[in-house]
Parts: sequence; C-alpha cells; structure tokens
Amino acid sequence: MRIAVLDVGSDSAHLTITDLRAGEPPRPVARVKHPTRLAEAINRDGAINGPTARRLVSAVQQAVRAAEAEGTDQVIAFATSAVRDATNREEIIEQVASATGVTLGILPGEDEARLTFLAARAWYGWSAGQMLLLDIGGGSLEIAVGDGTEPAAGLSLPLGAGRLTREHLPDDPPRHKQLRRLHRHVDEQLAATLGALSDQPPPVQAVATSKTFTQLAKLTGAPKAKAGPYAHRVLDRGRLRALLPRLAKMTDKQRAKLRGVSKSRARQVLAGAVVAEAVMTSLDLESVHICPWTLREGITQRRLQTLPLSAAVAGDIACLIQTPPHRPRQRPELRFGPPASAIALWLFCLKCLGYPRPRSNETGGTDQLGDSPV
Repeated sequence: MRIAVLDVGSDSAHLTITDLRAGEPPRPVARVKHPTRLAEAINRDGAINGPTARRLVSAVQQAVRAAEAEGTDQVIAFATSAVRDATNREEIIEQVASATGVTLGILPGEDEARLTFLAARAWYGWSAGQMLLLDIGGGSLEIAVGDGTEPAAGLSLPLGAGRLTREHLPDDPPRHKQLRRLHRHVDEQLAATLGALSDQPPPVQAVATSKTFTQLAKLTGAPKAKAGPYAHRVLDRGRLRALLPRLAKMTDKQRAKLRGVSKSRARQVLAGAVVAEAVMTSLDLESVHICPWTLREGITQRRLQTLPLSAAVAGDIACLIQTPPHRPRQRPELRFGPPASAIALWLFCLKCLGYPRPRSNETGGTDQLGDSPV
C-alpha cells in the first residue's frame, strides 16, 4: 500500500509518500513541502486572514497533485494547532475541501504528542527505556513520556515558536522588555502544567523532534545539513543558553545567514530557543538527542500497525484516512522472474564450470546441458 501523509502545520504543508507492507519497514517514496506561514499571519481575533488562507489552499493543492502523480492509495490529511485554534477553522476546512477534494482532519494536541512519541519509539527502539519527548511546532509545544509504544503522559501547550513570535516579539530585533515578558510567560506556562509529569520516573533517553530543535542543534555545533537527516545530533543546554543573547541582538535577516537557519524560520528561531532552553531547564535536562522522525512518521507507523486490516480499525487516525480525489487508474502489479539474459548467463557459467556432471542414461549416452557432443 502506498500512502501519503499531509501535515498542514503552522509553517508549511508537508507531504510524505511511503510504501507500506505488513512486517516490513516503511519505504519512503517522495517528500513535498510548501510554505503556509500560518502562525505569523493570524488576525487579532484569531482568524486566518484571506491571503494566508489562499496560500494554505494553494499549498494543499500542490501536495494533493503530487500524491496523485505518485499513485497513492490513501491520503491521510490533517492540520495542527494553527488551524485547530483558528476562530474560522470550519471555513478554512471548507475552502480546502472545495478546492482540493481533501478534507483536513483536526488532530488534538494530545494526539500529536502521542503519535510523535510513537515515531520516536520506533526510531530509538525499546532500548531507549523510559523516554521523554519534546516537540516545538509553530503553534504548540508537545511533551510526552513513557516506557512503552504509547506515552504514559502527554501535554500540549500553546508555546509554539511562531505563535510566541507573533504575540510577544513584534519588533525586529525585539526589545529587552519584550524578551523579558516572553521569558516570564513561558516560565509561567511550564510551571502551571509540568506537575502532570511529576509521577513519572526520570527518563533514560531524552529526545526532541521538529525543525526548531534541529536548527538549534546545528547552531550549537551539531552536524550540518549536508551530513544528512540521520546524522547523530545533540542539543546541549549550556550551549543553547550561551546562544540566546546573540540571537536576541540579531535582526531576522542576520539570523537567516546563520548556518542551519532558513529564511522562512529566521524570525521565529529566537522564540523557539527561549522555549527549548526553558523546558530543558524545567525538566532538568542537560541535553536532548535530535530524532529525525516526526509526527508524520508517527502517523505512518500507526497505519502500518493496522495492515492488512481496513482503515476502520486505524484508531486515532481513522477519521483522517481518505482516497485521493483523482487517483490515476492503477496498473496491475506485475511480478517477473529473473530476466532471460540473467538466466542465460547463469547457464553459461554452469557450463564453463562443468555443471551439471554428465550422467549415464539407459542407452549408454550422456545427458548434459548445452549442445549435443560433436
């Protein structure tokens, strides 16, 4: 089965296409990403404005076309906090469905935390033991902890990098009082909610996922992008704390020139760094390992768990599964044996080696491969 997972997030519409077979690892086919920049473009009343809505629809259209071109069997399309929290979210969902034929499902924050935890568990395996997961998105911060496939506890807080930039850091570069207010707000949010994790044992492995954490790790010395997404990367809290004053003094354009920071995320990387440092301090984490798998891979893992069963038993993602609106007719899967040239070469090699050995028949002659003896 070939599935497409479409994640409409605060910064981009990110599509991953994967081949799934029961009992086998997921096999990536293609990846497509288009900007949405929702977190920074929401009106004061909490609504997604017209130009941003049109950009979102265009991003989903391009993703759906890519999914159709690759012959996907199912599309799992969902939106996270930026659309989930928008006051006009039903209108946005209707606009997307009308233009693309795909209905965006809305994932609650707790499901985001659980499915992202599933991705990290699949990546690190059971040897990670008690695992703590951190995920900073554009609109929210997810935290999950546990020693199984499913987390024992999970939280979703409105501490996304894009949201905090829009609400607390309007100036470029930000003023000192704006930054102090942001630090205070983040600390208060964490102090009010992290008590829910107090009964959990200390983690054996602390991991973080998301573009924000990956960028911060690169800024503090982790391998560059050219090392690939699966290079071992760690974010050190001490180095992150030392980086904060430097980021605070820089403009968006200056941050965009730093290694590992894309132009589209340069504005919000400071707020992301503030949240990362604060949550690591609150949880007494000296460092976190960067996991390359994210929410999309968690949804892929959940779908893989249900194969070859129907979509109806796919648990927390069942309502997200759809058929592509204009999926091309699928060609039957043809399975061939070795090509004729390969068989001929194999027979030739056997003949050169003297196999099979001649054996006597009833008439006293010999049976052997190849031409009859001259």
